[in-house]
Amino acid sequence: MLLSHAGKSPRIDASAYVAPNAVVCGDVVIGPNCRILFGAQIIAEGGNIVIGSECIVMENAVLRSTALHSLAIGNNCLIGPGTHVAGCTIEDEVFVATGAAVFHAAHLGKGCEIRIHAVVHIKTHVPPGAVVPIGWVAVGQPAQILPASAHEKIWQLQQPLNFPLTVYGLERSEADMIKITRGMAHALSSHISDQPID
Repeated sequence: MLLSHAGKSPRIDASAYVAPNAVVCGDVVIGPNCRILFGAQIIAEGGNIVIGSECIVMENAVLRSTALHSLAIGNNCLIGPGTHVAGCTIEDEVFVATGAAVFHAAHLGKGCEIRIHAVVHIKTHVPPGAVVPIGWVAVGQPAQILPASAHEKIWQLQQPLNFPLTVYGLERSEADMIKITRGMAHALSSHISDQPID
């Protein structure tokens, strides 16, 4: 399904394939010979999404941009099934495996691998060719790559990146669930006027 959002419509190269039950919404550019598979969700909310050539977005992947964080994916990238990729930059030839998450303002260098269920945290820069192992966490600039069991070390690096401010626009001291969900409900109400494109 193709949807216009906030007056912007997807632009999809004629050689690309978008599965009939995928959703592409808003200011999205999909390049030549891309394949967007079944159940994938590509949602541009404010910022744009640009996907280069010969990229594969597998089943049920979720790709999002926000007003503050556009999403750019280079050429020859594979975004695996059930991934979550939000408002970041992904250079050419990157592999993001099944169930991985890449958060706002992250940067993945050329040829790096984000393996199954790995996490790349906000504002984290993964250098070209690096590997984030299965279930591990990359955090910081430059990225430190740690096992999920290293929670205290991860938190020490993650806390100054200020997830609530980066993602929700709220200082940590103010970021309770009432303010977060009210803010999101307000922002997401912009989808009420989305229009399907034939």
